[in-house]
Amino acid sequence: KSNFNIKDEIILALKKTDFTTASRITKAINDDMKDQVAVMVDGRTVRVKIPKFYRNNASDLVTKIETIEVIPDSEAKVIIDERTGTVVMGENVKISSVAVAHGALFVQIKEEPVANQPPPLAPENAETVVIPRTRVSVGEGQDKLLVIPASVSLGDVVQGLNSIGVTPRDLIAILQAIKSSGALHAQLEII
Repeated sequence: KSNFNIKDEIILALKKTDFTTASRITKAINDDMKDQVAVMVDGRTVRVKIPKFYRNNASDLVTKIETIEVIPDSEAKVIIDERTGTVVMGENVKISSVAVAHGALFVQIKEEPVANQPPPLAPENAETVVIPRTRVSVGEGQDKLLVIPASVSLGDVVQGLNSIGVTPRDLIAILQAIKSSGALHAQLEII
């Protein structure tokens, strides 16, 4: 019979393999303990050596670890409710360059870099920076092939399509086609 409290180490197992979350857990435990007691074994496992203070009392260490806040990595996902036309997406959703044509609908999205100069009499260390400016124009007209640059978010595309009254069915068809092309870097779930 094994007594949990006298263990030399404990193993934390994540429900799903996620290297980012496992790394965050490892860092959070080490920061909290102010010692390198946790080691990420893989994307699903974190090994924690029992520090001297918790020897013969691993249960208290587990209780302490349970109170440490860790923000898990969120999965890139787009959820569409076809009935209501609702599209929900997380901040991790990315889109690569892709060309889209859907009937007479078109969206034009341009990313233009703009130089932002420091004001006169600014401190010596002030620098000129280049910031992006996204311009979105939408409309209906003759059939066009739309090229969407990689720097544009999927949110910009959906917002542009919604502003010209794309039906939920059209939006779903467009998003499914973007996903099929490999340009949508997220899981697409239709409910």
